[in-house]
Amino acid sequence: MRIIPKPQPGEYDPYAIMYIKLLPDDGLILKDLEENGLAARQFFLSIPPERLEYRYAPDKWTIKEILLHMTDDERIYVYRALRFARADATPLSGFDQEPYALQSRANERTIEDLVEEFFTVRKATLSFFAHIPEEALILGGIANNHYITVRALLYHLAGHELHHINVIKEKYLI
Repeated sequence: MRIIPKPQPGEYDPYAIMYIKLLPDDGLILKDLEENGLAARQFFLSIPPERLEYRYAPDKWTIKEILLHMTDDERIYVYRALRFARADATPLSGFDQEPYALQSRANERTIEDLVEEFFTVRKATLSFFAHIPEEALILGGIANNHYITVRALLYHLAGHELHHINVIKEKYLI
């Protein structure tokens, strides 16, 4: 399995450490991403149906909305990684996750459908990162007004998944 070392400070906006620190330091990020995707698939399919549209506060997302947010976020981060890995230095804008969730209509979909979409995106993510040239992993650019490298984008999206699963376990499945 390919080794991709964790990004160093300066390769990402300092806030992203909350995601990056959730991952081991062994460089086996692609293995972790694959295993975590399989575990996420089982996790979401095991949630009782009555909890899937539960909100622990009026302004919080449902579990279905969180899952689709994770999928959207992964797509966006891989798109950023594609641009930077191909030496495209065009600054990329940020995105407001709230309208994405509002427009997603995730609660009108089945959990099986949402999980399948997530898993399809994950397989594409793994394929993309498995074939990026080594030297492209440390290329970077500006996204959301902050410098970030390709490998930092990978670690960010992997940690983002773990973060949201932890939140679901702590706040939704009580």
